[in-house]
Amino acid sequence: MVPSSLTVIGLGAIGGSLAWQSLLAGVARVVGYSPRPAEGIQALKAGAITELGETAIRAARGSDLVVLAVPPRATLDLLGGMSSALEPGALLTDVCSVKEPVIRQAVLSGAGDRFAGSHPLAGTHGTGFPSASPDRLRGCVVYVCATGTPGGHRAASMIAGFWERVVEAAPVLIEAGAHDRQLAWTSHLPQAVASALAKVLADQGLGGVSFGTGARDTMRLAASDPDMWADILLLNREPITQALEHTRETLGALQHLLSNGDRAGLVSYLELARSFRRGIER
Repeated sequence: MVPSSLTVIGLGAIGGSLAWQSLLAGVARVVGYSPRPAEGIQALKAGAITELGETAIRAARGSDLVVLAVPPRATLDLLGGMSSALEPGALLTDVCSVKEPVIRQAVLSGAGDRFAGSHPLAGTHGTGFPSASPDRLRGCVVYVCATGTPGGHRAASMIAGFWERVVEAAPVLIEAGAHDRQLAWTSHLPQAVASALAKVLADQGLGGVSFGTGARDTMRLAASDPDMWADILLLNREPITQALEHTRETLGALQHLLSNGDRAGLVSYLELARSFRRGIER
C-alpha cells in the first residue's frame, strides 16, 4: 500500500519519524496531529508534515491510511471515534508495543476489517518531536498483527506493504498474543529492570558524578516516558510479571554465588551472560 494521503496522530519520536519519512518517500499529503500544539508546530516547521489537523478526527478526514502514534491508553480511547471517522476504504493502524488490548478494542469498535496493529522496533527513551528523524524507521523490524476478522488479513497485508514500500522497514506478521509474550521479555522486562535499577540507585542518594558510562548506559531506558510505560506494563502485566519472577530467581542465584564465594560458579554465570550478549549482535 502506498497512500496518496496519510494521517499521523501523535508526532513524537515514532509518529514524527513516520510522517517525515513518508513525506520524503513521496506521499503527497501527510497530515499530522498532536495533543501538544508545540509539537505539531515543530513538525510543520521541520517539513515533516504538509498540514496540521485541529483535532485527531478532523486530521483523519480524506486520508487513505491513519496511524495512531500515541501511548496505549490514548490509542484505546481514540479507536472508537476514529473508526467511524475513516474514509471509505481507508485503513487504520497503531504503533504501540502491546497488541492484544489494542486489537480487541479495534474489533469492538467495528474497525476489525480495516485495522492491523503495528509495532516498529525503533523506540528510544527520548520523547517528543525533537527525538524524531527522517530515517529512524528505515530498516527496522515492524511487527504487524491481524485482527482475525474476515477482512483483517487483507488489512494486515496492505499495512505491511506500507511499512515495506514507503518506510523501507521489514514487516513481520505475528499473532497478537505471541507478540505480547515475546515483547514482555525482549522490551518490557529490560525497561522494568532499568527503572528498578535507577530507583535502587536513587535510594542511595548518590550524586550524578558518581556514575560512570556503564551505570548510565544500563539505566538509559529509565529516562523513558513514565505515563506511557505505566500503560504498557499494566496492559501486559501477566507475561511481564512472569518475566520479573524469573529475573528475581536469577538475581537470587547470583546472590547465592557471591554469598558462598563461589568464584568458578560466578565466572560461569558471567560467561553465559557475556556469550548471549555477544551473540545477539551477529
